[in-house]
Amino acid sequence: MRLLALALAALSVAAAPPDAAAPHVDVEQYTLDNGLTVLLSRDDRLPVVAVEVRYLVGSAHEPEGRSGFAHLFEHLMFQGSGHFDDEYFKPFEPIGGVVNGTTNTDRTNYFERVPSPYLELALWMESDRMETLLDVLDQPKLDNQRDVVKNERRQRYENTPYGMVWKYFSNHLYPKGHPYQHTTIGTHADLTAASLDDVKAFFRRYYVPKNAVLTIVGDFEPAETKLLIERYFGHLPPGERAPTPEAARPEAKADHLTFTDAVKLPRVYYAWHTPALYEEGDAALDLMATVLSDGKTSRLYQPLVYEQKVAKDVAAYQVSRQLGGFFVIQATAAEGQTADAVAKALEAALADALAKPPTEDEMARAINGWKKSFFQRIEDVTSRAQMLSTYFHLTGKADYLAEDLARYTRVTAQDVHAAAQDLTKPALRIDIVPGPKPSVDDAEGGAQ
Repeated sequence: MRLLALALAALSVAAAPPDAAAPHVDVEQYTLDNGLTVLLSRDDRLPVVAVEVRYLVGSAHEPEGRSGFAHLFEHLMFQGSGHFDDEYFKPFEPIGGVVNGTTNTDRTNYFERVPSPYLELALWMESDRMETLLDVLDQPKLDNQRDVVKNERRQRYENTPYGMVWKYFSNHLYPKGHPYQHTTIGTHADLTAASLDDVKAFFRRYYVPKNAVLTIVGDFEPAETKLLIERYFGHLPPGERAPTPEAARPEAKADHLTFTDAVKLPRVYYAWHTPALYEEGDAALDLMATVLSDGKTSRLYQPLVYEQKVAKDVAAYQVSRQLGGFFVIQATAAEGQTADAVAKALEAALADALAKPPTEDEMARAINGWKKSFFQRIEDVTSRAQMLSTYFHLTGKADYLAEDLARYTRVTAQDVHAAAQDLTKPALRIDIVPGPKPSVDDAEGGAQ
């Protein structure tokens, strides 16, 4: 409750219908002459400030044979630049700064949270690597970070129980040529084949002001900050905005694949194509996921785990992305149960679950759970910066908070039931069963 109270205290609440308080934060948006988009949102409750630089490039932009490049740069960007050829984290450690970066299918972002007096440091460091990273990027740095990424892939995918399912989703939900047909982390083969010239060309194409969004949230003086932004970023060559990849939503089709892994219990996954992030039905499916599997009395947990004891656990979730989402239901077999037994029970339980809309109590629990998460993200300056830049990136409107909240608070049980009819369409079923670990890039095989 304290987090919620703090978040609400920081927001001016605009007039709204009685069903939803619409949060509003002041966001100033402008563009430098070189095309860099700037989002500024002041909040002086605490003497901290968050800086995020979002590059509009993710794994969806990678051509065939170049998978993993966007994520590779998530690592290379921390290896030094022309005027600070050292580990990027070093200047931030003595001041208690938090520094990181992430990559997904649709974008790459880099961010710092620092005490307010050190805002200029964060801006200078970000601008220097945008401008001069290639001045000091050499073969040893590329080789070193290529190996780091390969090890990360082994840890997250190959050596994690059931971890390769994310590669299977990419390869089998999307047809060849689709921007989402490969994983963000890439393949060992493509990473090995990447030359220094290839990597530099990728940077020149995408890591430019016109293809970036700079977001600052927290305790700063707007006039002074604008001068700093102009000083450190205004002189950089603009480059070009990368076009958003285009792809039609793949047709629903039934498919059943089986893969082995070094696991003790079988696990069954079902996946369906669903609306993209912020599209109609996306929020409703988030809520449906809660109805299906959140809590011991949920519509799938109770029959599968508690009553029939055919499954050890069950989970449902909506994966929301720019070009289209997918919805997953997974269940791990209980001791002594087969994948087919779990699948049969899950399909029957799902049919029952989809037969009628959520109850009033189910809707209240699902919406309240989402609202809690929503306000917690607003309360933190770093996550709020990422929210604002995501809103701008995908909707064109940085202050999309009220609309985002309304996507959940104004949805009805009938809306959720209608959106969930996507889950009655043909699904991709993937079974992961005990057996040998898959080979490094083996995601195409599997018994029918």
